[in-house]
Amino acid sequence: MPDQSPAPVAQSSATLAFRSARDFLLAHREDYEKAYTGFEWPRLEEFNWAIDWFDQLAVEQGSVPALRIIEQDGSEVSLTFAEMAARSVQVAAWLQHLGIQRGDRILLVLGNEIPLWEIMLACIRVGAVIIPATTLLSTTDLQDRIVRGGVKFVVAQSSKTVMFGALADSCTRISVGLPVEGWHDFATSRTYTDPLAETGTTRADDPLLLYFTSGTTAQPKLVEHTHASYPVGHLSTMYFIGLQPGDVHLNISSPGWAKHAWSCLFAPWNAGATIVVYNYERFDADAVLEQLERAGVTTFCAPPTVWRMLIQADLASHSLSLRECVGAGEPLNPEIVEQVQRAWGLTVRDGYGQTETTAQIGNSPGQRVKTGAMGRPLPGYVIALVDPATDEAGSDGEVCIELARPPLGLMRGYRGDDAMTADAMRLGWYHTGDLASRDDDGYITYVGRSDDVFKASDYRISPFELESVLIEHPAVAEAAVVPSPDPVRLAVPKAFVSLVAGQRPSRELALDIMRYARDHLAPYKRIRRLEFADLPKTISGKIRRVELRTGERERSARQEDDAPGSERMAYGEEDFPELKSSG
Repeated sequence: MPDQSPAPVAQSSATLAFRSARDFLLAHREDYEKAYTGFEWPRLEEFNWAIDWFDQLAVEQGSVPALRIIEQDGSEVSLTFAEMAARSVQVAAWLQHLGIQRGDRILLVLGNEIPLWEIMLACIRVGAVIIPATTLLSTTDLQDRIVRGGVKFVVAQSSKTVMFGALADSCTRISVGLPVEGWHDFATSRTYTDPLAETGTTRADDPLLLYFTSGTTAQPKLVEHTHASYPVGHLSTMYFIGLQPGDVHLNISSPGWAKHAWSCLFAPWNAGATIVVYNYERFDADAVLEQLERAGVTTFCAPPTVWRMLIQADLASHSLSLRECVGAGEPLNPEIVEQVQRAWGLTVRDGYGQTETTAQIGNSPGQRVKTGAMGRPLPGYVIALVDPATDEAGSDGEVCIELARPPLGLMRGYRGDDAMTADAMRLGWYHTGDLASRDDDGYITYVGRSDDVFKASDYRISPFELESVLIEHPAVAEAAVVPSPDPVRLAVPKAFVSLVAGQRPSRELALDIMRYARDHLAPYKRIRRLEFADLPKTISGKIRRVELRTGERERSARQEDDAPGSERMAYGEEDFPELKSSG
């Protein structure tokens, strides 16, 4: 590889502004009040994160590993900050050779492999607009992204190129891995020697990322972020995780989803931390724990689905270097926090954000954590809970972001859908669609999606609250609660549960789970129906409650709702006279 390492240069005004904001948060890492009241987003007119920030890291800590990828067999590849910067310059020049220009949209269908990070940085350098995508997409999904995304360049794993068929024939196509006929071989970028041409000025509000949301309730939306909103906006995420220079950070997330950019790119490299990735074919809790120990991981982020599997392993049997543990992606159940605290003496801190934003709310380091609460507004975010009926802010309502003081981490909007953007930004608020409550100390507790919360016998039911109780049962690995149509109560709570290894569905187990829920929930929140099932999920791992709700409505329409003895996997209260139901 030719030496294209960035040479030491005077820091730009953009770099200085970014560094000042970042260093302020690092200095007050465990002082929430000072961090929240004193933080100001840097005011940037021009900013290119690869040039204005990452190249500075390459100069300052060039020999420090920037990225380590560990495979299931124990093999490992890594690049230092200096090597990563040099490779991204080389890849950027090669992409220019293939014709890429500022503003061109490039679809990335790659796994956790070094080229993903090289190409991401290269695209930031040249001002290309990145559309990250998971390798699990179907041909229909790929077509949607190419058409709605206005894609001109496609980069895909060689094994995935067959999925495109003729879809990408009008695009410049690049394969990573074995050579593919009709596709440019990414390996040739390693011998490219021409210098990177000038690409012009990168404005902070230029588009950088287009994310297709996971589609838990509807067709994926196309979320647009800028050169400021995600690279700089993730200072809030850096603060939430508690990242510091020199940390070794492992995040369990799949490429193609916003959380991967959150915690496998911007937040750790904003701090100057090393990113560690562990690749595996099938999740194994013990293997993940071994890698945390082997790699000397100091900060760890995983979605609640992973935490629920980890706590089934012997957490205390490993000698770890962990200082910070966080969860994000879905609400963190109290049972997880309690078990990790007992085993490691560490508190798993919950946080909240969306594809449309960076981390908005969180339990930041050093602060008291309240069971069930997802924390307080993070520096740079002004959060209100707005009553959906009155549009007035109070202690309960929809989580909304004040637009009079907009956070830098908020999306530009939904690309190609001005009406949807206007609706999300109505009345001076960005509306998240999530419901929550706030206590007197400012801690915010998640209630549920506005389209997940339902009424049963005129009581409002939050599925998350019921699910948190269900997974406390030792036989339950995961649970999803949805309304099941009922002729008397309009709807009743029905739980779909998946079991931990070694447990099998049975009448006795269903009775025990329902009895446990009855003992730990108010009468109006009782689980009145239960079904053992594999929970449907999006390809990003989120439970598709909408699919379960739809299935319940269809079952009711067919008049095949749960009845005593109707099927071995499903049970209702009426199957258990011993429960002595009173309502």
